Amino acid sequence: MFAANPATRDLVMQCSNAAATARADEALFVASDFCRRPGFGKHHPLSIPRVSAVLELCACLGWLDEKHLRSSRVATVAELGSFHDPEYVAALRASDAAGRVEPSIRERHGFGNFENPLFAGVFERAATAVGGSILAADLALEGRAVFHPAGGTHHGRRDRASGFCYFNDPVFAIRRLLERGAARVLYADLDAHHGDGVQDAFLDDARVRVVSIHEEGRWPHSGAAADRGHGHATNLPVPAGCNDSEFAFLVDEVVVPIAVGFAPEAVVITCGTDALAGDPLSRMALSNGALWSAVERLIGCAAPAVVLGGGGYNPWTLARCWTGLWGRLSGREIPVVLPAEAQLILRGLACDLIDDDGVEPAWLETLADDPRPGPVRPAVRALAAEGRAAHDMA
Repeated sequence: MFAANPATRDLVMQCSNAAATARADEALFVASDFCRRPGFGKHHPLSIPRVSAVLELCACLGWLDEKHLRSSRVATVAELGSFHDPEYVAALRASDAAGRVEPSIRERHGFGNFENPLFAGVFERAATAVGGSILAADLALEGRAVFHPAGGTHHGRRDRASGFCYFNDPVFAIRRLLERGAARVLYADLDAHHGDGVQDAFLDDARVRVVSIHEEGRWPHSGAAADRGHGHATNLPVPAGCNDSEFAFLVDEVVVPIAVGFAPEAVVITCGTDALAGDPLSRMALSNGALWSAVERLIGCAAPAVVLGGGGYNPWTLARCWTGLWGRLSGREIPVVLPAEAQLILRGLACDLIDDDGVEPAWLETLADDPRPGPVRPAVRALAAEGRAAHDMA
């Protein structure tokens, strides 16, 4: 095992103590009214019900109440401009108000196209995601885990929209934690797509350690294993078909030891569901239990923990994964079979990218997937060895 020496074992025990501290205070769920409203327009991959379905399922199961739920606020223009180019912020705000995008603005700032469409309320919606992640960071600093599934827009660039992301809310969560005194923040990205925007935002900041497990060769075609982000990043691009055993192997052998060695005072996690089997925009093959376990392991490395959403384009696997993740974070027992009312919520979902006969019965009846174990392929073992070697040299 990577974590073998006595000093590292001591840090593992510290992580376990941090996990216990985080569980001592109740987890919180951050959401907004925008979560319940459709956006992006018809036929866009993000036009599906996402956080709205999670909120419905959680409410149906009795897992959300005023004690656990907090409302996002809208980030101010000044806050947005503290990271994003103020000209970009102003252009998105003005275009939203006008209901149209000038060609020069589209070319310069990357919105007003199919990938990043202009739709009514896009500015406030994106700014609310940022406000929610800032709030989540503030709440996490009380020593708890905070779930903000509407966050995770990890592709947003300083001066342009990218990959369905207008602003980069994980960057704001990390910056808030640093501003409020965290000496070191670990950012772990479990989305099938490399979190290029977050890595690039902290290239020269040794206070932030970025670790990403994502699919090899998938858009945005960044995050190669050799890309170490000026020494502050570890990228683990997995081959198509990555199974639970391979994912757990990388978490155990590379991600957790890096986290232990870095000794973060807070952790931010993007937990996109596009790494799950059945997602139309990736070829990874995880069960949701693999993601739940990874998040729990990472939360154990720092009591203040912000858990964000991210990608995910299958509404059934997304709703089940994030509902179950909230259940695990808040100490609920995951039901073997969902009650009839919850099953009706899942049966009411639809997706242009998935044919009716492609909807698996389990997606309509359960929260937890059957595990998807498999062999740990030589390519994954080699990837782990490269990640360990890079960490040893850091």
